Amino acid sequence: MRFPPRITRIGAAAAVLSALLVGGTVTTATPAAAAVGSICYTKLPSQAYDTLDLIEQGGPYPYSQDGSVFQNREGVLPSRSSSYYHEYTVITPGSSTRGARRIVTGQKSQEDYYTADHYATFNLVNYGC
Repeated sequence: MRFPPRITRIGAAAAVLSALLVGGTVTTATPAAAAVGSICYTKLPSQAYDTLDLIEQGGPYPYSQDGSVFQNREGVLPSRSSSYYHEYTVITPGSSTRGARRIVTGQKSQEDYYTADHYATFNLVNYGC
């Protein structure tokens, strides 16, 4: 299943805030939520830019798993419907496998998360810094 390219990545934090103001809820942090931080777009590895560009273009992706639903089984990201998040490989130079790095996108709020440790921790990509 293909997903349409994302409309924009600029102002992702504003989109999340807007979603909360329109009727979302704010809950207190859980131990799992403490693993979600923030990373400035300019601090991402160069391969993450390639992945974000591919997402914007709607592919083609280097791995068949790219674009698949991310189940959030670890419970680190905010709880959403089962098809809300999708994952994409961030290529790791020198790795003979997909490696541990991923971009996980949120479908409605246009948020992008980066993980370098295969879902143990996530950083919300901040496009405004």
